[in-house]
Amino acid sequence: MATLKNVLPRSDNVLFVFYDFETTQDKKVTESATLHVPNLVCLQQFCTHCEMKPDIDEDCERCGRRKHSFWDDPIGDLLSYLCEPRLWVSKVVAIARNAKAFDSQFILNRAIQMKWKPELFLNGLKLCPLR
Repeated sequence: MATLKNVLPRSDNVLFVFYDFETTQDKKVTESATLHVPNLVCLQQFCTHCEMKPDIDEDCERCGRRKHSFWDDPIGDLLSYLCEPRLWVSKVVAIARNAKAFDSQFILNRAIQMKWKPELFLNGLKLCPLR
């Protein structure tokens, strides 16, 4: 077993993305139940070059535009954006405020439809980070 080191891992090649889905409940499943359907996803991102810049509207010379919104196909557009090749990135870390109980279900459902095989880490009935 490796010993713990008091050193933070390098993050100069990591893109951090914070996202949130907005949904509607217009689609009836039964007489008394409706389905949450994403109609918008908003995201903000940063890298080590722009994380301390106070103006989120200012583009970063490394990671580009720092705010995005997708509404045509929110889930597909978010996944496509996260999977875009970036020369300087070795890892994209996507964080949702309510991922373990709500936001991840949409991504997981799309991943299953696309026949991806994500690794799931469960904590009871809640999802832990997808890898």
